[in-house]
Amino acid sequence: MAVVTPRVFVSHLSGVAVFDPNGDQVGRVRDLVAMLRVGGRPPRLLGLVVEVVSRRRIFLPMTRVTGVESGQVITTGVVNMRRFEQRASETLVLGELLDRRVRLVETGEEVTVLDVGISQLPARRDWEIDKVFVRKGKGGALRRKGETLTVEWSAVSGFSLEEHGQGAENLLATFEQLRPADLANVLHHLSAKRRGEVAAALDDDRLADVLEELPEDDQIEILGVLKEERAADVLEAMDPDDAADLLSELPEEEKERLLTLMQPEDAADVRRLMSYEERTAGGLMTTEPIVLRPDATVAYALARVRDPDLSPALAAQVYVCRPPDETPTGKYLGLVHFQRLLRDPPFTLVSSITDTDLPPLPPDTALPEVTRYLATYNMVAAPVVDESGSLLGAVTVDDVLDHLLPDDWRETEMHDAPAEGGGPGKDEDQGRDRERGQDQRRGRDRARGQGTEAVGDSREGARGR
Repeated sequence: MAVVTPRVFVSHLSGVAVFDPNGDQVGRVRDLVAMLRVGGRPPRLLGLVVEVVSRRRIFLPMTRVTGVESGQVITTGVVNMRRFEQRASETLVLGELLDRRVRLVETGEEVTVLDVGISQLPARRDWEIDKVFVRKGKGGALRRKGETLTVEWSAVSGFSLEEHGQGAENLLATFEQLRPADLANVLHHLSAKRRGEVAAALDDDRLADVLEELPEDDQIEILGVLKEERAADVLEAMDPDDAADLLSELPEEEKERLLTLMQPEDAADVRRLMSYEERTAGGLMTTEPIVLRPDATVAYALARVRDPDLSPALAAQVYVCRPPDETPTGKYLGLVHFQRLLRDPPFTLVSSITDTDLPPLPPDTALPEVTRYLATYNMVAAPVVDESGSLLGAVTVDDVLDHLLPDDWRETEMHDAPAEGGGPGKDEDQGRDRERGQDQRRGRDRARGQGTEAVGDSREGARGR
């Protein structure tokens, strides 16, 4: 059965009220922000420009929009109140796309854009502009005469990046389908100037994902070229543990300034993580695992697991706790593995299938012990619980591997970086691949040795409180 995705025409969103989950009005939609892409591909919708009560216009990312319904927009309730500033790579949909004169690709006929339709991609939070409502004939949108029709985005020309000559954005669009780790590899091999241009053109969520995959020096360099408000936004979008690692490398004054600019809830999570030594469970953990109350059902648990923004390791299990649901939670009761959720009826309460026998990790557990824990119990994530029994977070296997591999492992290419001026021949590529494979095997051997070092060695590189 085909999946039907909701479609909304943007003219219907102008002036629409924006509500938080409790039904309180946040503001009203004044515009939508999109990023054009090369090759006639539908633009990605980045977010909404919302005018709040004080008449300040702020940016609401689409990742924080939970519903676009008739006459209203529903948000997660977490809103950044900093004033919206349009970036070079962004296009205002109502302000810059409507009333534009474009051409139909098939006939070359000039038409006027009256409206555009947005739809949510199946099983994802991403939205894109996929339809264009146009009127044939001369004249602007107010002209009533002329046939109107709705066409696919790719059926019109006049919007593309190529026609506007945006160099950094063109380069960015070339790598748009790359995974964050592969795009990070590309950025690492660009010049500092071009790296800064591409980083500035990326949206906050994408840049956050890429920063998490970059070597430490590149992270600090890129963060340094961003405006402080933008840097704070990107840090908020990063996983708290990765943001804490990055901030810990900055001078104290700069670190405090960025933490002050971040949203209080996000800053509190990062500060808490920075209070633990780096090579311990507390220093490695993320503070955003899936937390459920005992009366949650299997159906609800599976809905939470389906969140496309979750990493596979975090989606592998849910943690059952008494309220509050945010870390640090109420009393930790146990966990439920994803496979167990698949085996039980949807109406089953998670409290009845919770694994209570698996001991959690204290936050001061050293890295070698965390490694042995995951290997012993065949886990991809482990709960971290404090002395009072509250869940603080979860350590995932990818963060453990990050600290077991050699310090320069991110600079060992998994693939050759696409060069701006061409690349080496196939034979040379294969030779480099073989050399990298040998280096990676030697790195894994060293990592295995590091995993069995004494507990005392794990306290090197501690963060200050």
